[in-house]
Amino acid sequence: MAEDLTILKEASKEEKYISIIPQIKALLEGENDLIANLANVCAALKEQFNWFWVGFYLIKDDELVLGPFQGPVACTRIKKGKGVCGSSWQQEKTLVVPNVDEFPGHIACASASKSEIVLPVYIDGKIIGVLDVDSEYLSHFNEVDNKYLNEIIKLIDA
Repeated sequence: MAEDLTILKEASKEEKYISIIPQIKALLEGENDLIANLANVCAALKEQFNWFWVGFYLIKDDELVLGPFQGPVACTRIKKGKGVCGSSWQQEKTLVVPNVDEFPGHIACASASKSEIVLPVYIDGKIIGVLDVDSEYLSHFNEVDNKYLNEIIKLIDA
């Protein structure tokens, strides 16, 4: 596939996901390198949604370590159970946080981040990290994001 994406500007959130998912699938097809695939997922999501920050943290030696991302510089290491990312990893579930200032133990990598969604990433049934998405707007993420971001994560393990 050509590396150009078709980005929808004037569309609903759901329409944007429906448009970008097959494009992400095409980017990942035939590529076995995890880091390359995670990088392209980040880039495609950042281009389509223009979120403040989107990226992956990967589990290494019982910590989450910063992986491919798009956005401002970020925290490099996060302990299990700490912040939204560490909590998502520990609980092995998606966390949607409408206001990060109200999340106990939130790690403020960037003060501009106001809301967040974090999803566990699995390969062969084993959690290998998390997808972290931040917005500069309160209550930015909802069940639509949860549904479609989970579909995108499943493409990584395909």
